[in-house]
Amino acid sequence: MKTSSINFEGVHPTNQYAAEIVLGMRLSCEMEQLACQRHLDDLHRQATPDFPYVFDESRANRVFDWFERCCRHVRGPFSGELIELLPFQKFDLGCVYGWVHMESGKRRFRKAFHMRARGNVKSTEMSGLALYGMMGDCIYPPGDPSNKRYEDSPEVECAAVDKQQAKRVWLDAAKMGENSPDIGRRLNIKKTYVEHKTRGGWLRPLSKDTKNKDSGAPCLVIIDEYHAHPTSEILDVSYSGFGKRLQSLMQIISTAGKDAENSPCKREYDVLCKMMRGDIPMNETYFCMIRELEKDDDPHDESLWPKPNPILQEDNEYAEELRKQIRAEHDEAYNSGDPAKIREFLTKRVNRWQSDSENKYMSGIMDQWKALAVSRDAFFDLVHGFEVWNGLDLSKTTDLTGLGYVFRLPDGRYAVTAHGFMPEERATQHEHSDRVPYKQWAGEGWCTLTPGAVVDYSYIKAHMQKMEQDEFWFPKEVCYDPYNATHFTQQLEAEGYERVEIRQGVQTLSEPTKYFRELVLKGLIVHDGSPLLTWCLSNAIEVVDNNGNIKLSKKHKDDSQRIDLIAAVINAMVRAMVGDGRIDLNAHIMNEDFSF
Repeated sequence: MKTSSINFEGVHPTNQYAAEIVLGMRLSCEMEQLACQRHLDDLHRQATPDFPYVFDESRANRVFDWFERCCRHVRGPFSGELIELLPFQKFDLGCVYGWVHMESGKRRFRKAFHMRARGNVKSTEMSGLALYGMMGDCIYPPGDPSNKRYEDSPEVECAAVDKQQAKRVWLDAAKMGENSPDIGRRLNIKKTYVEHKTRGGWLRPLSKDTKNKDSGAPCLVIIDEYHAHPTSEILDVSYSGFGKRLQSLMQIISTAGKDAENSPCKREYDVLCKMMRGDIPMNETYFCMIRELEKDDDPHDESLWPKPNPILQEDNEYAEELRKQIRAEHDEAYNSGDPAKIREFLTKRVNRWQSDSENKYMSGIMDQWKALAVSRDAFFDLVHGFEVWNGLDLSKTTDLTGLGYVFRLPDGRYAVTAHGFMPEERATQHEHSDRVPYKQWAGEGWCTLTPGAVVDYSYIKAHMQKMEQDEFWFPKEVCYDPYNATHFTQQLEAEGYERVEIRQGVQTLSEPTKYFRELVLKGLIVHDGSPLLTWCLSNAIEVVDNNGNIKLSKKHKDDSQRIDLIAAVINAMVRAMVGDGRIDLNAHIMNEDFSF
């Protein structure tokens, strides 16, 4: 049958869109095809003992009507006009809100993950849904809209990584409500809060700085731009509040990001891709829609841009202007040759995940590193009673300081771990700039927050001594970067430690740096899974001289993507390799070349 001859008259818009994607009538990527096929398959098995859900068109139509009768655009060329949902939105919204339990009418999906490129009305859509969560969301038996049940004191959270981003959806929702007579009659919309006039509750922005994040019972949580979240804390805390409501829902929305190795959003993306492909069991209560430019697609081919930008398949003025803007950003990025601009284009405009740098030391093998981790207890059992080379990278006293430990095992492997130190008074500032959870890691024992505004080096010595006493580690040498370390290492020497200065030029550092990576590739390293060490390792940039020698560096001198712990490990590795047939250290020290 030719697709052009198909008659969709009377077919619900959600079902029609799914069919058009599966039949190839609309350009789409693999993940969108799988999502649409999932919907069609579910229609065939609905209301069965193994699948007690039904697609209730009235529930899907209810959210469509909400947008098209009550909600107005608050920015852009259509500002002030009622929102007219596009076909891809009717599919996404129809699935999330139309699938319900066949008996109770409770919503099937508890989580929904949406990825599409910038400019495809994500924020507008979520703002309208935030208001729907405050006013229109309800439960009723399938096909019986007359028997509605609303939640008392509805709670809607607009969550993001920081206050400014969290307020974006919240402010758009407030403005959308103010511009709608129907909504304005039912909600109190103030500068600092939104509440239902008769049922109370709240619509509020939520970020990591919000107090009492875990005190609510949310009906709806919107996680905005999840790719920017350094941890899953906001998502986890919000989701832990579920179960107190009849049909709580979490809407996660994002573009791709530039930290493919560390991002919790990328981890969620990876798991969902496996789920949609059938590599792991399907979570029947998790909706997934990923629209992206695929791995083998050419980002220069404009005809493929609608895959991550579904609006481009529509024939309207906004679609035309969006295409022009994407083309302009493409040309500027690639004509400039600036890697940062190219990565920005790829993540934001075609939804393709990127590593933060093309010169990453561990590019492509971070998964292998992570696979070599064992539990902390297993690690301590493995190295109990062993000699250890300690590595120091003291850095600035107001920043992160690294203490590395390297062990040579009898079977030819190396065991490594590291500990971080940071001044307690700077931890909050560094969490904001570095976008990693130092306080959480300190609570878990991966680093120490020392009192005051500068690192107290006595805590480093105390940590070394504690490990020696508790785990019977025998310190072989303290291998240190001489920067800022002379006085402290002299104190260690006075207490019986043997100290070795590690010159920081390539002739000393290149071979151990290459050897460390070789050990990872061969599976000859074991570590305790420290998230702080793993983060530092993933940040390290490889700098190469004209002779192919390498050393590690941050991307920029003042970059907040720190490498201190892996630098400390490499310092220890320099000496741990001696006697392993790998390095003539004395020759390197005597002939160190500081040119680079």
